[in-house]
Amino acid sequence: MAVVMKQPQVVTTQTVTVHEVSDWESGLLDCCRDCGICCCAFWCFPCFMCQTVNEFGECLCLPLLDNCMSPGPISMAMRAAVRERFKIRGSIFTDCCALCWCYTCTWCQMAREIKRRKNLAVMTAQTTTFPLMSHVYE
Repeated sequence: MAVVMKQPQVVTTQTVTVHEVSDWESGLLDCCRDCGICCCAFWCFPCFMCQTVNEFGECLCLPLLDNCMSPGPISMAMRAAVRERFKIRGSIFTDCCALCWCYTCTWCQMAREIKRRKNLAVMTAQTTTFPLMSHVYE
């Protein structure tokens, strides 16, 4: 009968990417930077909003609480959350102005930013290490 004196150990490795304060990567009217996002927003804006919120990691039904054709509290909160998570310069005032000036363009800008920075999020990996069999007794 073999007895193992050491148990496998789980080692957690965490890589954290620190975002520096920056501006939006694309402007409000830069729809041509990602035509897929623009087309999705044009053809089915409520579905597009739900998809964007889901990509951000929130409940995909959240935008349905807003009126889909004018800025509401969900859109304001989403814009502020994107700015805060990615450390983008701005304020609630600039968010409100952007949403009132061009509601659809603002959502497209948020979607482009989420898509671009999605892979820069915190990633955690787990590995299991097994000891050498030198401590096995028979």
